[in-house]
Amino acid sequence: MPATATSSAAGCQLGNGIKHVIYVQFDNTHFRRDNPNVPSDLEQMPNLLNFIRNNGTLQTNDHTVLISHTATGILSSLTGVYPDRMGQPVSNSFRYFTPSGTSRTGVSFAYWTSPLYDPAGPPFPPAGQTDFTHEMINENGNIAPAPWVPYTRAGCSVGSVATANTILENTGIDIPTVFGPTSAEAAQVNAEYDASTTTPKTAPKSQADFVGIGIHCAQGSALCKSKHARPDTLPDEPGGYSGFRALFGAKYVNPVIKPTGSMTDLSGNVIKDQFGNVGFPGFDGMEATVSLSWTAQMQEAGVPVTYAYISDAHDGHGNAGNIHFAYGPGEAGYVQQLRDYDAAFGTFFNRLAADGINKSNTLFVFTVDEGDHFAGDTPTPAGCDGVTVACSYNRVGEINGDLRRM
Repeated sequence: MPATATSSAAGCQLGNGIKHVIYVQFDNTHFRRDNPNVPSDLEQMPNLLNFIRNNGTLQTNDHTVLISHTATGILSSLTGVYPDRMGQPVSNSFRYFTPSGTSRTGVSFAYWTSPLYDPAGPPFPPAGQTDFTHEMINENGNIAPAPWVPYTRAGCSVGSVATANTILENTGIDIPTVFGPTSAEAAQVNAEYDASTTTPKTAPKSQADFVGIGIHCAQGSALCKSKHARPDTLPDEPGGYSGFRALFGAKYVNPVIKPTGSMTDLSGNVIKDQFGNVGFPGFDGMEATVSLSWTAQMQEAGVPVTYAYISDAHDGHGNAGNIHFAYGPGEAGYVQQLRDYDAAFGTFFNRLAADGINKSNTLFVFTVDEGDHFAGDTPTPAGCDGVTVACSYNRVGEINGDLRRM
């Protein structure tokens, strides 16, 4: 393991011989089969499935929260409470009422301490916003306890790779919340919008620079000696939380964890967004090879606790999320994506093993959100299994229900 990993994580005290925590959050990945003829997601990722079975316990009785959607599911896992106790019972967007009795759109994805994210800007918050309640409000009216705090208090810095609301989620409300409305970062974001429209200019760079990647540092950690580190402010944290700092965005994190060059995926490709900007590729661009590479790099740089989100394999994301469409079980693109994910996990586990990060000193957690199931036509040809004979579908979609009529 690199010397920086040993020195930066030396003060981390986790107990029971654990030196590292690697938490991987999947988006809609299934153990059971949606089509009895087509191997399930985990069956098509034997490197991951065998790692779990050979080194730990596989629990398949996971149940989703209601409503079942990305933000609600992930945030329930991170907080350990149902969504009525952490502020996002309806996601990934919702409506909030104004004093006049009308309603406006709110978005669930915003940084942990941000006020309600009304996306109608710029500016942010937009002029018509009337509710500034915190996004992550709990049953006591306070900001819900943050998941990284027990670790940083124990001297362990925590890295976050695209994990819901633990990093900046947008270049709207999160930028003034974390960096300040008159900061250089806010000026960069503002410069990417035409004055007369809310549409960003071609190839905006701020998302690649500031969104999706972060490190919450233990007190005194060399990782946050950077001039770009910000106070890690949690005003409602039980027991208080002061003197901690954090780095937000690939622009500021990458030079700390990889000072020798740009971040690359596990195959050595420079990580870019759909516009060609080096940095965070967007949440739909967090394929396994990208997310796991950032995770390994953080661990090697002395960040002993990491949370990482992996984009759903059953959607086609194009180039870093420039398109988005759903696959049915056994479709060629779906099978290939799972094959790529499996290869990435094989590379990831081998890399960690070479670093001395293994089951003897590491707590691995793999979990999932939503647990939704396929809705679509019967596949053709009959009996297709996806692996040897690709399946095709006329319709792939979703079913919406109205609770008032059930």
